Amino acid sequence: MSFGDPSFVVAIVGLSMGAWLISTWIRVKHGYPLDDGAGGRIEKSNNGEAQRLLETNRVLTERLENAEDRLAVLERIVTDEGYDTARKIEALRDRQETN
Repeated sequence: MSFGDPSFVVAIVGLSMGAWLISTWIRVKHGYPLDDGAGGRIEKSNNGEAQRLLETNRVLTERLENAEDRLAVLERIVTDEGYDTARKIEALRDRQETN
């Protein structure tokens, strides 16, 4: 195969197009803007769905953090000796009331 051979030219064009397709696919996959062929950029369209999902994610993350904080407080209360003492006193009161 020589440089002037038509198969060589077709191979070079094919490799160039393949590289362009792979590059475009990677850019689309990772959300990078694309070139429109006239020197401009084509940005990813945002129909509000992404914003709604981000807001929902933020709200749910806040709720989870609040629940974790509350759970930590409850764990401290349950493992606290004062809680155990209060429970024993209540058990003694219940036993006295039944007698």
